[in-house]
Amino acid sequence: MPRLLLAALLLFAASAAAQTAPAMPATDAPATSSPLRTYALRLRPGQDLRRELLAFAQAHNLQAACVLTGVGSLTTATLRLANQEGPSVYQGHFEIVSLVGTLSVNGSHLHLSVADSTGRTLGGHLLDGNSIYTTAELVIGELPALEFRRETDATFGYQELVVRPAAPDKATRKRPAARKK
Repeated sequence: MPRLLLAALLLFAASAAAQTAPAMPATDAPATSSPLRTYALRLRPGQDLRRELLAFAQAHNLQAACVLTGVGSLTTATLRLANQEGPSVYQGHFEIVSLVGTLSVNGSHLHLSVADSTGRTLGGHLLDGNSIYTTAELVIGELPALEFRRETDATFGYQELVVRPAAPDKATRKRPAARKK
């Protein structure tokens, strides 16, 4: 019995120490913030998910944005899986269960997770070739006070995100006027 009590006390002490330890910064770079503008859009059957997202970024000159939410369905899912060079293509009917990432005219990084009719889920980097089945409902958040760039990180040689303050004229620009039907 004393061993069990000692083990419980040690576990409690370790847990308390972990909770009170000071947080370490994730990076040496200072955190940056921005107000948020939002856009909501719906994609239609046959449209390509990635191509439409990139076209939207171009049309709205998005310097720094993110996908806040994305749901819908696909008939083709084309992903680059973890640590793979080329695409993996899946045919069938898939539910979009998650769509996240950064979006910019200077380079984007998007991930998609989809589930098949059995609930099996897979995910990876969103590539061209994701065909909408019935719909894709998207909410995009724009961070007008920031600019996203992709630059080579010497650690692994990949193009990684660099966040900078936006040029003053870009940070204060007005939202594009709504299109008339």
